[in-house]
Amino acid sequence: MTTRRTFLTKAVTSTTVVAGLAAIATPTIAQSDPVIKWRCVSSFPKNLDVLFGCAPVLAKAVAQATDNKFQIQVHAAGEIVPGLQAFDAVAGNSVEMCHTASYYYAGKDPAFALGTHAPFLLNTRQQTAWAYHGEGKELLEAFYKKYNVVALPGGNTTTQMGGWFRKEIKTLDDLKGLKFRISGLGGQVLARLGVIAQQIGAGDIYSALERGTIDAAEFNGPYDDEKLGLYKVAPNYYYPGFWDGTSLQHFFIGNGAWDSLPKSYQSILSSAAAMANIDSIAHYDVLNPPALRRLVGAGTKLRPFPAPIVDAAYRASMSLYDEISASNPTFKTIYESQKNFQKEAVMWNQVSEYAYDTAINRQLRR
Repeated sequence: MTTRRTFLTKAVTSTTVVAGLAAIATPTIAQSDPVIKWRCVSSFPKNLDVLFGCAPVLAKAVAQATDNKFQIQVHAAGEIVPGLQAFDAVAGNSVEMCHTASYYYAGKDPAFALGTHAPFLLNTRQQTAWAYHGEGKELLEAFYKKYNVVALPGGNTTTQMGGWFRKEIKTLDDLKGLKFRISGLGGQVLARLGVIAQQIGAGDIYSALERGTIDAAEFNGPYDDEKLGLYKVAPNYYYPGFWDGTSLQHFFIGNGAWDSLPKSYQSILSSAAAMANIDSIAHYDVLNPPALRRLVGAGTKLRPFPAPIVDAAYRASMSLYDEISASNPTFKTIYESQKNFQKEAVMWNQVSEYAYDTAINRQLRR
């Protein structure tokens, strides 16, 4: 009982700071609570230990908090279903839950992208705030309910890099005809600039790049990209990943599976997801800096995207959102909520985080 209470106390404290779930109760686990075994399929391979690791972090916390009465077995991409079919496995009741990125499923409805990130919209702190304390919680819950799933935020890569390119990108013309692995609405935005966008699972990116099936690929940040070995076949590493200013993952749970849980188990699962969320953010902030140094030391050419490309991509993004909004009221509602939230957040960020970071960077670079 002490272990359970300690976990729940820490979980709720962490949730209060990070995710605004302070209202979660800390129930005492009754001796009569059932033994439950679930399967969770991940969209990520095991070698991406932080990204894949979100699900084991949650599973371990849930097991400890319930004296192993509630056990969740985690399966990496491809063990039960391919990584990009994780959500479908839950929606189709093949498994109880999954861990994935909502924007992988933008082909079903562009609104899926907004649960994770869309180009030039919210950054990590803004997306977290919007999803927990802003309108995001209500809007996303209503949207995912259409697919018979419950969604719990549970992982974030933070701002990503702009990807690996075989050749240097100097002008907009260099993008025309470029075969580029990219997820979410970012692919549609770059398609308007002449890119041929392709969505490929994490485990297949290296081979596609090595064989020349694609000319460039983005995945995450330095730590995960190093593990995938992308620097070995494409030396030019661009930033920023304006299509991935953040990347919020979710644990998707089938409505029937969720409703079958005792309220105490639902509370524990929600708290464990919040713990996995903050754990991944902190983990990447520790691991990405040394990974970037290693990559540059190995010969990686770190390059910023030329301003004309970023400006053109921004215009293409806004045009795309307007077009989608004209025919998709759900997308429009969620998108406008994010844009309004962003306007307020950016005003504050300019005199807080951005101003502070700018001052520190100026001192450290002297």
